[in-house]
Amino acid sequence: MSDPTCKACLANWPRESHFIADMSLSKAYLHEDQFFPGWTVVVLKHHASELFHLAPTERAQLMEEVNLVAKALSQIYEAKKINYELLGNQLPHMHWHVIPRLAGDPAPLEPVWRVQHEPIQPITVELQASIQRISAEIAKLR
Repeated sequence: MSDPTCKACLANWPRESHFIADMSLSKAYLHEDQFFPGWTVVVLKHHASELFHLAPTERAQLMEEVNLVAKALSQIYEAKKINYELLGNQLPHMHWHVIPRLAGDPAPLEPVWRVQHEPIQPITVELQASIQRISAEIAKLR
């Protein structure tokens, strides 16, 4: 279902310039704030805000896609831990925030939402380099 008022349906969020990979049920995008390097958002392609809204096979496939992105991020960034946050309360497309937590993490015991920081928005060259690395790793793991 497409909704002409939905930011995800209109391709207004996430930014198309942050696109990493198109998977079966979802698309991956580099998050706008890269204070936590590699922070990626995996967005379901259609409207659903709860896991129980999905058929069992669809739910399993979505989890495999989130897992694929997490594995790629873990390998690229040598993550000590991957944080996962499932959201969908601000728009009707559930989306996973997949966040590598690195050795130099400023607050390794806190969720990213609680870490006070100035957002880091990479310049185009850095953005494209990160996207290409993640995209290539996802393709290699498929």
